[in-house]
Amino acid sequence: MAWILLIFAGIFEMLGVNAINVYTHKRTKSALFGILAFFGLSFISLSLAMNEIPMSTAYAVWTGIGAAGGAILGMLFYDEPKNFPRIFFIALIIGSAAGLKAIS
Repeated sequence: MAWILLIFAGIFEMLGVNAINVYTHKRTKSALFGILAFFGLSFISLSLAMNEIPMSTAYAVWTGIGAAGGAILGMLFYDEPKNFPRIFFIALIIGSAAGLKAIS
């Protein structure tokens, strides 16, 4: 269950970063609410996951999901570059997070 919470924490982190991007372009109250809600859910999920997963592993996986997910969202929805080196290094981040799960 802790790993599922940690994955959700990472997904909420991604959505929070996306909400920041929306807010910088539109400055709406709903985007601001999205930032607060998604990051709040992310921190709550992370703290619950850390009851069973060591802090170092949980934080590394959480930031990895957030970083890789944010980059993927940027490529899919905001026309950011989709070149091989960028995709390769995103895959390394995801592979590292999976490796931490495998050894935990």
